[in-house]
Amino acid sequence: MSHYLAILKKEILENLRTHKVLILLLVFFIFGVMNPLTAVFTPEILKTFMPEGMSITIPDPVALDSWAQFFSNVTQLGLIIVVILFSGILGNEFSKGTLINLITKGLSRTAVILAKFSSMVLLWTVSIALCFLVTWGYTIYLFPGDTVTNLFPAVLLLWLFGVFLLALLLFTATLVKANYGCLLITGAVVVVGMLLGILPDAYKYNPMSLASRNMGLLSGETTLASLAPAIWITAGLILVWLVSSVLVFRKKEL
Repeated sequence: MSHYLAILKKEILENLRTHKVLILLLVFFIFGVMNPLTAVFTPEILKTFMPEGMSITIPDPVALDSWAQFFSNVTQLGLIIVVILFSGILGNEFSKGTLINLITKGLSRTAVILAKFSSMVLLWTVSIALCFLVTWGYTIYLFPGDTVTNLFPAVLLLWLFGVFLLALLLFTATLVKANYGCLLITGAVVVVGMLLGILPDAYKYNPMSLASRNMGLLSGETTLASLAPAIWITAGLILVWLVSSVLVFRKKEL
């Protein structure tokens, strides 16, 4: 436990020194502000660029539009930024050789993996929570009286998908030393998941559905029960990636 806490503290301080904390909090705060504002101003922007003489009815924005922006921005941009920033979670250690002396002196390799995973999940959790709270506050202010169902479950599913990506990224980092290798393998797994999502009813078992069916939950088109298999499979894969990371790293030559 002492090894785990020491490495966790090191990772948190390193995230602060390398400005990862600042970058992610700033990006997700900006997303939080932009989400409801984009929902409000999009109809006006569309009207401005409408060809002269063309008339189209654009419905007034509602709270659901704000949350649509939230899930779109966090999924399409936020998670990509998170994965890129953490792509060197082990590669930088390999290139600098910073772990060699510590491990030869008895530092637990399992503690290293668990601490690095914990630091990534912690920063991801704080980032998405900040974005959610800012979006929530502005949405309530701009769309008073509008209610959205299944909001918290939908956000938690997106959070779980982010943890899944981080566990996968950590596992790939134990396999290859180059940062771009981690990104390529992680990206390939995501692409395969997206292709499998084309199959009918595959979303029930596909981790990708946790990041693509959020609006379906909010609109009532998708039920939480229908995503239960995907939730369990995603949680199981997180455990598999994490255990595999420990096993591979224990035998890894530094």
